[in-house]
Amino acid sequence: MPWFAKIEEGIVEKATFDQYVPAHKAYVQDLIDKGHQAKSGYWARRGGGMLIFQANSRSEAEAIVAQDPLVQNHCVKYELYEWCVVVE
Repeated sequence: MPWFAKIEEGIVEKATFDQYVPAHKAYVQDLIDKGHQAKSGYWARRGGGMLIFQANSRSEAEAIVAQDPLVQNHCVKYELYEWCVVVE
């Protein structure tokens, strides 16, 4: 199953963003429970973060990202990339 990375940048104030963090964590846990091997985190030195996960196709990855509460509530702008793993 291909890997995908959503690289994001926060576009709202931290207080607004933080409202949706619990829902985002639950969303990531649901992805894990469904076998997508998701991991989510933020950059230590600058704003923004990354979600990596597996999906069967780019269209499935796009549908997965569309369900992220941070995306649905317009808290982030993002780019979605397919990550081609060469060494495991």
